[in-house]
Amino acid sequence: MNKIFLSMAIATFALSSTAQAHFQLLYTPKTMLENPEEIPIKLVFGHPMENGHTMDMGQPEAFDVYFKGKKTDLLPTLSPIEWRGAHNEAKAYESSYAIKRNGDYIFALTPAPYYEESEDIYIQQITKSYVNKAMPTDWNEPLGLATEIVPLNKPYQNFVGGTFSGQLLSQGKPAAGVECEIEYINPEVDIEQNAFSENANGPVPASALVAMTGPNGVFTFGLPYAGKWGFACLGSGPETEHEGKELSQDAVLWIDVKEFK
Repeated sequence: MNKIFLSMAIATFALSSTAQAHFQLLYTPKTMLENPEEIPIKLVFGHPMENGHTMDMGQPEAFDVYFKGKKTDLLPTLSPIEWRGAHNEAKAYESSYAIKRNGDYIFALTPAPYYEESEDIYIQQITKSYVNKAMPTDWNEPLGLATEIVPLNKPYQNFVGGTFSGQLLSQGKPAAGVECEIEYINPEVDIEQNAFSENANGPVPASALVAMTGPNGVFTFGLPYAGKWGFACLGSGPETEHEGKELSQDAVLWIDVKEFK
């Protein structure tokens, strides 16, 4: 039983001393569709839970969508925008994508490394999000990214009061003992105006929410609140240096959480 429990890697839920976590957003208003639809996509780097400072994004290194094992390059579809946060404006990107066939669409972004002056390090958050139309297909399949979180629950069908589990991979192998910060998008998102609302809507913990990956790279988190939740597993990627400075290459995953009605 001990081995089974460890393999499940129910992560210890804790509080970190970090007040604000950096999070790369790969935002779509909808995550489940019944009919064909062209969806807007916003790429924003900021502090979504505290509705804090928004950071400038550089030109992304890769932006793809995966559908039934086929990868499509979406870099040519990106357009630069100015995103307005509660306290400032910053450089961001937008795109759109036509969802036509049934199945899971997995969007994956590798942003340019961001220099965090206060810590004198670079941060690169390799980010995934999902949109489903009508039927599940390959939502739990890894994409082969340098580092990634593979969902063990459908990322677009989670409910308040339940739990979400993910497996962290680094170069395709489970990564144990990695700290994963957890946030949700607190302000309203104005797709038309490219902006967060000035005020946060929900509670903000006194410090960052954290789970640790277990021996097989799995973490589990209880879902207390509806909205879009993000998981950022820090320093899980193979690259550790950029332009002569430390690089934290993180894996980020966004999921959707609803009230069970």
